[in-house]
Amino acid sequence: MASAPKRFKAAAGSGSGGKGSADPLSAFLAWCGRAGVELSPKVRQCGPDRASPGPLRCLRPPVTAPLPAQVRLSREGTVAGYGLLAAEELEAGEVLFTIPRTALLSQHTTSIHTLLQEAQESLQSQSGWVPLLLALLHEYTASSSQWQPYFSLWQDFRSLDHPMFWPEEERTRLLQGTGIPEAVDKDLANIHLEYSSIILPFMESHPDVFDPKLHTLELYKELVAFVMAYSFQEPLEEEDEDEKGPNPPMMVPVADILNHVANHNANLEYSPHCLKMVTTQPVGKGQEIFNTYGQMANWQLLHMYGFAEPYPGNTHDTADIQMVTVRAAALRRARSEAQQQLVSEQWDFLCQLEMVGEEGAFVLGWDEVLTEEELSVTLKVLCMSEEEFKEYKEQDGWEDDSEEEENSTLSNEALSRLKTPCKKLLYDSVLLTLESYRSDLKAEQDLLNNKEAYEKLSRREQQALHVRYGQKRILHQLLELVR
Repeated sequence: MASAPKRFKAAAGSGSGGKGSADPLSAFLAWCGRAGVELSPKVRQCGPDRASPGPLRCLRPPVTAPLPAQVRLSREGTVAGYGLLAAEELEAGEVLFTIPRTALLSQHTTSIHTLLQEAQESLQSQSGWVPLLLALLHEYTASSSQWQPYFSLWQDFRSLDHPMFWPEEERTRLLQGTGIPEAVDKDLANIHLEYSSIILPFMESHPDVFDPKLHTLELYKELVAFVMAYSFQEPLEEEDEDEKGPNPPMMVPVADILNHVANHNANLEYSPHCLKMVTTQPVGKGQEIFNTYGQMANWQLLHMYGFAEPYPGNTHDTADIQMVTVRAAALRRARSEAQQQLVSEQWDFLCQLEMVGEEGAFVLGWDEVLTEEELSVTLKVLCMSEEEFKEYKEQDGWEDDSEEEENSTLSNEALSRLKTPCKKLLYDSVLLTLESYRSDLKAEQDLLNNKEAYEKLSRREQQALHVRYGQKRILHQLLELVR
């Protein structure tokens, strides 16, 4: 007979707690009890060793799950090192905890929700995060906020260690070629723009609630990282996907305690009155319970969450070939000015077809090309003779359906069967892409194989290494397929 859910209980003697609480976990669990969160007796929380800033340990016997040592010891991606363990055997479909919607922190549940609602037109932004970020700015700094015990789990948001907090020199040195420095540059530009053009004017119009000297740009940037790493977006109903934009992000206490791996064993389910974390596969006693943040490559995990999965754990890892790199490879092989002109015309036509763009990328997975139509058409067009291209343009890029379908499916097996000119262009494009990194695959492999050398690396160096290594493995795999 299944055990009944229980309310969270704090350790004896703990008070209501907040950011300054001596025992943030107990304070948070007490808050969960008051908020109506129900936890299955089959799971237990684990957290950092408060006596030491060193390696994390569980508040129970150590995890014995068959995980890579890096994951088991460091717990990257958890809330301040916290996680959730199976206290006994779990079957697929078991509810681990239930969170009432009243316990969620969002633009609709914050104490300033009326102000946000009244100003919703002026708070629109490219990210769509501004209302939640304003709610967080207020609740995080208001001593009377009901969410103070929740915030107490983070003594410092910079502990998330997103690349946006790294010095620019370090970010470039460790992550050049991965796509992360460019993504961070865009983030920082958008953060500055949103803060100066939307956040500041709103705060100045509500001086009784906000103070720019307290609610600074630096705090705003830290809260952006917090939302990146720990917010959830409720999926749209299928009938609304074409008509509505994405739902705004929200903070889901307890659910954000779970770590992420590609091969996860739990998933968050949404219903009108509550959210439930449910197992998706059997979980052994003592094993950690993992949620999923989605099918995310390592560069996305490090960029948005501050960690990466060691090889070969991330089955969703990808590598990019910049679209302009393929153009550069095509121009390099053009032997005359006329051929270079043809490549330029072909590229312009591909832009008209919206197959390529100056800032776009072709995305390669372990088993297939994820942007298969774009890459297939691009290779085909850039390898056309002048006569073939003229005929193709006259048809406005349309092909026989069977031929189009055949050419747009780029599994690894299909890549090995590409026509020789397309293989050569793709091969040259991969070589150009590999030149953008500061080190080669062998150097990364040697470092990973040398345990002593690896352990001397800083945490940032280790995470960056996992990102670079996975990408280079995918790129070298492609080299072998089209050689």
